[in-house]
Amino acid sequence: MTDSIARPGAPARATPTRPPTDRPTDRPTDRPTDRPTDQAAPTATPARRPRPPRDERARKKGGSGLFRAMWRWHFFASFLVVPVLLVLSVTGLIYLFRFQIEPLMHGDLMHIDTPAATEVRQSYAAQQTALERVYPDVTVVSMREPLEADDATAFSVVEADGSPRDVYVDPYGPDVLGSLDPDTTLSGTAVRIHADLMAGRFGDHLIELGACWAIVMALTGYYLFVRGAKARRRARAKDRPGARLRSRHGWLGAGVGVGLLFLLVSGLPWTGVWGETVQKLATDRGSSLWSTDPGALSDPTSSLDESLPHSHVQDVPWGMGASEVPRSTGDPEGSVANIDTAVEVAEAEGLRHPFTVAVPDTTTDEAGVYSVIGYAFDAPSDERTVHVDRFGGAVVSTYGFDDYPTLAKVVSQGIGLHEGRSLGLWSFWGAALMCVGIIAACVTGPLMWWRRRPRGAARIGAPRGRMPLRGSPVLLVGLVALGIVLPLFGLSLLVVLALDQLVLRRVPALAGWFDTV
Repeated sequence: MTDSIARPGAPARATPTRPPTDRPTDRPTDRPTDRPTDQAAPTATPARRPRPPRDERARKKGGSGLFRAMWRWHFFASFLVVPVLLVLSVTGLIYLFRFQIEPLMHGDLMHIDTPAATEVRQSYAAQQTALERVYPDVTVVSMREPLEADDATAFSVVEADGSPRDVYVDPYGPDVLGSLDPDTTLSGTAVRIHADLMAGRFGDHLIELGACWAIVMALTGYYLFVRGAKARRRARAKDRPGARLRSRHGWLGAGVGVGLLFLLVSGLPWTGVWGETVQKLATDRGSSLWSTDPGALSDPTSSLDESLPHSHVQDVPWGMGASEVPRSTGDPEGSVANIDTAVEVAEAEGLRHPFTVAVPDTTTDEAGVYSVIGYAFDAPSDERTVHVDRFGGAVVSTYGFDDYPTLAKVVSQGIGLHEGRSLGLWSFWGAALMCVGIIAACVTGPLMWWRRRPRGAARIGAPRGRMPLRGSPVLLVGLVALGIVLPLFGLSLLVVLALDQLVLRRVPALAGWFDTV
């Protein structure tokens, strides 16, 4: 150790040198004298980090922002909404064209040969008698006038076991043409699926839940359409894969979104949770989605809606569905009215043709009335019902659109538009176009995801983002208000948030699969 350091005053020890050699060396030297004088020393280039995936880059740049959060909600809402909207749109189209479809499928029952000039149309009472001769065990509950000169008269009956049937009668015979079960026709099946998926209360709630989330999907879709306009234009300009489909889906959604929101809102009065809740609140405040007949001495257990079986061809107007049916108060010993009497009285009262006449069941209720309904198919404001006393044919009461509460008038007009009948052909073709547009949007949306899905990865490929509710009080208030106005949506939202916090974020495999931030 001491030899390695020179002592003070001692001569420095000579350092031995290696003799020069002519042997070349293959090792580079780092001595300055070995470097070229006109070239700088090379510098090491740092290794480049691989770029993170697109979703990861977006998350770091602003994945918790409002746009990606809206996109995520729009994405996951579609899993519930798309199947429901496809079912409602297809069945809605069938219902819109029911007057064209059913006569084509059952022309032998619904149509008659063009009558000769010498033939005379028989009375409705005679047609009812002919029906009861062929079907002695049924109970006639209603009669619908023919829409055209070559249409048969349709009677709705109930068989001994309680099942409904529609019986068609040639009014010029009168000859019974045959009968069918209205629930088994194409339009009848479509109506039943459209109402509750043919699954009763559960199906009704499922459709209502889908409709509520469809409202959310439409609202988030409009946000994405407006905020993402520049990005879509840039993507199309660079001809990126899927850019054209994404742009078309956006414009399609923007076009049908307003109509979709109207169809959803106008269809809510039929639902079992929202409809019943709003009706109860309205009733407590002296209003109603529909109403009762204020001029009738009514039987509280019988409503007009209960008096007629749903034949899916001509239903009771919405505002009159819960109206109470009055009682006959005339002299039972005097003259007895029939269907023809009721039709004559309704004509004198100014009701619009074609009529539907509810026929009283005299075997169980001798004091029943004939209720003549002027549906006014293309104008809900012309809807009227006249109740005709069975004994003597006097008018017991009349009830129509002018008697509806304000809320019932609004709902009735909305339902008329929902069914494509309030504005004639304009609303008819508008509703049909909306159904086709919704079907197209339900196809292009999943197709976009299918093209951009991560192949071979254990994740669904959802947009990553979290709603910035803490920094957006307006958004929070709006979300809470929507949950209160749509109770089923509010409850389902609480379930979704609880699952997200308590399950998805605690199980790494699920968090990765659902792309949870």
